[in-house]
Amino acid sequence: MTPFEIAIGTLQGLVTSTAFLLVLFIGFLVIAGLSKHRKRDGDSPVVRNLSERMGEGAQYLPPDVPRGPADQLNTPELLEQSSQNK
Repeated sequence: MTPFEIAIGTLQGLVTSTAFLLVLFIGFLVIAGLSKHRKRDGDSPVVRNLSERMGEGAQYLPPDVPRGPADQLNTPELLEQSSQNK
């Protein structure tokens, strides 16, 4: 065997093993990622949040809904600081 043939064989082995590991890892990640999207029932041991355990689905608010009495941008401390800076 010539050194050129040894180099080609080594390179071919490295490329083949790298491709195999990439396919293995990507396949695992795709399968693990798809399992997150299935619907869970009330008896499932995996709970995403408390409302799912209580039987209700997640209820998302639209972006223009007020968030309640705790408006973090209009706290008395921030209003006082902004009035001092004027």
